[in-house]
Amino acid sequence: MRKILLTLLIILVLLGIGALVFAFWPTNSRPVAVPAGGMADAGLKERGHYLALAADCGACHTKPGEAPFSGGLPLASPVGVIYSSNITPDKETGIGDYSLDDFARAVRHGITPAGATLYPAMPYPSYAIMPDADIAALYAYFTQTVPAVRAENRSAEITWPLSMRWPLSIWRKLYAPDPDQVTFDPARYTDPVIARGAYLVLGPGHCGACHTPRAITLQEVALDERSTDYLSGGPVIDGWVAVNLRGDNADGLGTWSVEDIAATLRGARNPHHAVIGKPMQQVVTDSMQHMTDDDRLAIAAYLKSLQGSGRSKSEFVADIGTTKALAAGQEPEVGAEIYLDNCAACHRTNGMGDERVFPRIAGNPTVLADDPASLIRLVLAGSSLPGTQTAPSRLGMPGFDWRLSDTQVAELLTFIRRGWGNRADAVSADQVADVRKTIADERKGEGTAASLAERK
Repeated sequence: MRKILLTLLIILVLLGIGALVFAFWPTNSRPVAVPAGGMADAGLKERGHYLALAADCGACHTKPGEAPFSGGLPLASPVGVIYSSNITPDKETGIGDYSLDDFARAVRHGITPAGATLYPAMPYPSYAIMPDADIAALYAYFTQTVPAVRAENRSAEITWPLSMRWPLSIWRKLYAPDPDQVTFDPARYTDPVIARGAYLVLGPGHCGACHTPRAITLQEVALDERSTDYLSGGPVIDGWVAVNLRGDNADGLGTWSVEDIAATLRGARNPHHAVIGKPMQQVVTDSMQHMTDDDRLAIAAYLKSLQGSGRSKSEFVADIGTTKALAAGQEPEVGAEIYLDNCAACHRTNGMGDERVFPRIAGNPTVLADDPASLIRLVLAGSSLPGTQTAPSRLGMPGFDWRLSDTQVAELLTFIRRGWGNRADAVSADQVADVRKTIADERKGEGTAASLAERK
């Protein structure tokens, strides 16, 4: 027994030493060449500005009410609260002392100038495919155009031992692609428009960071469309499910046209559907609406080229039976009665809503999502569309948490998810209760990462 225990101890020690060597082994990176026109070139800085919009850098690095890119925004993570860093060119608290190579290592490798690994809240696994020219453009924009702001960076609020940073380098080396070996290959796509859209989605847009499932070790299970897991739907973010962006006819974009997708990126709505979740609304208002029509169409064409994942339990086959029953005054379910009393005035008895005003329910991907969390949250707390350049009106839906019990909401949503040809699982009162509690905690300042951080 002593020999066995000694052998196990030796093995554990050797494994520990191996892990430390692997973690601290230097990561090499190639130097980034300065563009021919020099870093002060106006066109380069303007391109960097556009790329910063496409990457939506401000979403994480700008705290509401504070200077752009000065950081301090609390970000929820499975291990604790992380605060975004100051990326203005302040020399003491920002990136003012970063060289071009320092910047490239941080953006594409996730490594700070001091050698620490960044938390993967920074989507460097996506940025890894960005070419030198685009990295140089971003560097020129952030270091020469963005005003310097002195704003001290806040340490992450993560309990030891999870707060140790060196294990992150193991995660990075195992799961993040090496940008010196992985590049974007447009030749993989037969259509140059789709290739452009693929680059924007896979790289700067880092869409997979939210819309792709993650493994138990928290990495995205796929980084491009060669796996049907890619963009097949992600976790719940700030209470809203990151939807399936693939070609599934039920919970994906299979029934959407290229223009439907482009219109949604431009104005957070299209003739039949609307963006209800706050995280994606911010993507539209801060990023996508400022991109060119050609790039939005390219993104839409790429997304439309993706085959379905085939994993959804839901289906949609148009069926007018529900419409006929409601029109005839037949209400065989309590959910149908609740729908007529609360929803039909806007969404109609045919479940088709009103074009460009009230989204349709029949065949709606959010309605048919395997996880009904977004739908439950919408009914309980309501939502309003953001005002955009092309759709300035802030249309909204009221919340019914004051009016409907957990059981009533469950009955209503079960009816909706099974009416007009929708074929999705029933919603339980327990599921509604869980979401209701989350919303209540948020309103009391006890539920979101931002409120938790502010209380501390």
